[in-house]
Amino acid sequence: MPLDDRQEPAWISLRAAGREMRLEYQWITPGSGDAPLLVFLHEGLGSLSTWRDWPAHACEAAGCRGLLYSRPGYGRSTPRPTQEKWPVEYLHDQARDVLPALLQALGVDAHRDRPVFYGHSDGGSIALLYASHHPDAVAGVIAAAPHVFVEDITVRNIEAARRAYLEADLRDKLARYHDDPDSAFWGWNDIWLDPAFRAWNIESALSDIRCPVLALQGTDDNYGSLAQIESIARRAPRATMRVLPDCGHSPHRDQPQTVIEAIKAFVPKT
Repeated sequence: MPLDDRQEPAWISLRAAGREMRLEYQWITPGSGDAPLLVFLHEGLGSLSTWRDWPAHACEAAGCRGLLYSRPGYGRSTPRPTQEKWPVEYLHDQARDVLPALLQALGVDAHRDRPVFYGHSDGGSIALLYASHHPDAVAGVIAAAPHVFVEDITVRNIEAARRAYLEADLRDKLARYHDDPDSAFWGWNDIWLDPAFRAWNIESALSDIRCPVLALQGTDDNYGSLAQIESIARRAPRATMRVLPDCGHSPHRDQPQTVIEAIKAFVPKT
């Protein structure tokens, strides 16, 4: 499976969560029709392009096809309207409505061709929610630094990110990956710092997940503690957890080969 067998990013229009949107997406080794499908779900400030080449390396090692996309509000996808504030249930909307609509629009029959999801941070939460809402349409979930409830450490560092966006160069950095960095940043930052979001909790959904789950967390994660993956391991029936030493909030960047080996062992063999 050649590493460079990737299509250029493309766009697809669809209707989901009560609105029309245009999503940026990219296939890796799309011609390998019998290979497992690995779908990558980015973090709260991520996009298709922030993954860089790592998904291609992961797909090559695991013998998978890959699919990446930017959620609405991110990357080159439809930006968030300027005055719109995301609801507390915004991650549920992505899992319940947007992700299934994207898969259908791209011709993926998720009940027949059950994907494995690699979700990072907010993307990990979406992957877990998708697996709970659509238990027959997923082969497995790898949740890297996911959130299943709100912790003080998360809020403190999201407050620090706000200061960096307003006072330092974070906006310039995000502009490399998002057509509208204000859309990406303020959608994420405003809802996470909303007092109403402190009650957000998806632990009750974990018991509905039927597929295998691998929960990964770094020991040096400044956006969440090991309590996140411990909760997943207790509540999801087929979950295991793995703690990564010398690793922060982005396991695929801090421990890229370790995570690739974990994916290779986790993905079902054809």
